[in-house]
Amino acid sequence: MSLKTNLVKLYADFVAGQIRKWSTTAITDQRFIRQNLLQQAQSTRFGIDHDFAGIKDYSGFVNHIPIRDYEDFKPYIDRILQGEENVLWKGKPSYLAKTSGTTSGIKYIPISKESIPNHIGTAKAAMMNYISQTGNVDIFKGKMVFLSGSPELESKANIFIGRLSGIVHHEMPAWIRPNKLPSYETNCIEDWESKLLAIISETRHQDMTLISGIPPWVQMYFERLLQQSGKANIKELFPNFSLFMYGGVNFEPYRLQLETLIGGSVDSIELYPASEGFIAFQNNISDPSLLLNTKSGIFFEFIPASEYYQATPPRLSLEDVQIGVDYVILITNNAGLWSYNLGDTVRFTTLNPFKITVSGRIKHFISAFGEHVIGKEVEEAMRIVAAKYLLKVNEFTVSPQVNPSHGELPYHEWLIEFADESPHLNVISKELDHAMIQQNIYYKDLRDGNILQQLKISSLKKDSFIRYMKEEGKLGGQNKVPRLSNDRKIADKLLSIQ
Repeated sequence: MSLKTNLVKLYADFVAGQIRKWSTTAITDQRFIRQNLLQQAQSTRFGIDHDFAGIKDYSGFVNHIPIRDYEDFKPYIDRILQGEENVLWKGKPSYLAKTSGTTSGIKYIPISKESIPNHIGTAKAAMMNYISQTGNVDIFKGKMVFLSGSPELESKANIFIGRLSGIVHHEMPAWIRPNKLPSYETNCIEDWESKLLAIISETRHQDMTLISGIPPWVQMYFERLLQQSGKANIKELFPNFSLFMYGGVNFEPYRLQLETLIGGSVDSIELYPASEGFIAFQNNISDPSLLLNTKSGIFFEFIPASEYYQATPPRLSLEDVQIGVDYVILITNNAGLWSYNLGDTVRFTTLNPFKITVSGRIKHFISAFGEHVIGKEVEEAMRIVAAKYLLKVNEFTVSPQVNPSHGELPYHEWLIEFADESPHLNVISKELDHAMIQQNIYYKDLRDGNILQQLKISSLKKDSFIRYMKEEGKLGGQNKVPRLSNDRKIADKLLSIQ
């Protein structure tokens, strides 16, 4: 080993030891983090509004701080955007991460100087833990490609604003930059097709050892690499490629195709990052569950998913969770989010240490490609188009088509039962697609990048949804057809009864 790789291995062993240590002290650490966050934010606008000074224990925390989603935080965020200091956290945020919203459109999630180590340090810890576990220090001998959004930032009220991946680019440690691709100039290219060509040009003749990104984007990268290089698989092109780091969507639907493109399997690490915080990471390559990030400035709470819609649902701290129960996850962090509902549901696989799997979303959604499409967005798109073309729609639902036949690009399939004769579906498909692009910035990115093709409509026979609900034993009452789902179960059943 070279001096550099020896030092990396020693550091990796140290980091892995620290992870093992804090994984055994999670409950104590969580109690300390909760009180420390309250103390630091006591004099903020939010802290005064919620009498942080009077909170002495977790019971007081629950009584003083209600569950919130982004809509509830928006008035505070607006004050930050107007230049006010000491609103949710002391001073001003270092960044605002721009992400797709619900009724407010774009969301702006605060990232403070205190929370940056959570975002950057956790990714580093996951990588170092992997090296310590496997001894694969050779990933630092070659180049690493990170497929992400543009690092360009805008500024408002003296706060930098951009996508989380762009913010991470600016905070990446100097020691990893010589190994990192693509270049800053290439990463700033907005058009995905052009950007992908530039990334391929920069990487195809390099010794790539680590590749990171959302699986469908990585799949497209691999396909284009093989087309241009004429190689049979990625391993022929990058013989030292040995680690794939991913997050954002479920890897399993893509695994077979990715391993075919690669020419075999490679080690993989799943990460659970979000603009609101880095929640968990895979700390054992032989165990797919994720280690909860309990000592990184985040205090976690959990609501049993089955009780979430109660008027006052129970809130649990880490010491009261159980294995195998789906929980809605809330976070309080050192950037000024307080009992914030991420919308995700998680399930604990072990309690010593605390490890989870992401079991879904508390509400129906589509995120097969990282688009995070929600019910309100598809309903608004349908409303706009139906009003424009005077469409009469009995019912509809939306599902992803991840693996279409004949080499087509994936797409969203809208299964619609029209009350009248089906209209010109090509026109309606185009209009709905345009409306979805306006509703959801992630969907726009995927369409602009040719990750998804234009949505398609399947026109269903009259009473198709009634027949479906009857067969499911859910006809009548308060039962509703889910407006959208992240798999094909409903879509395939509806199509089978045509």
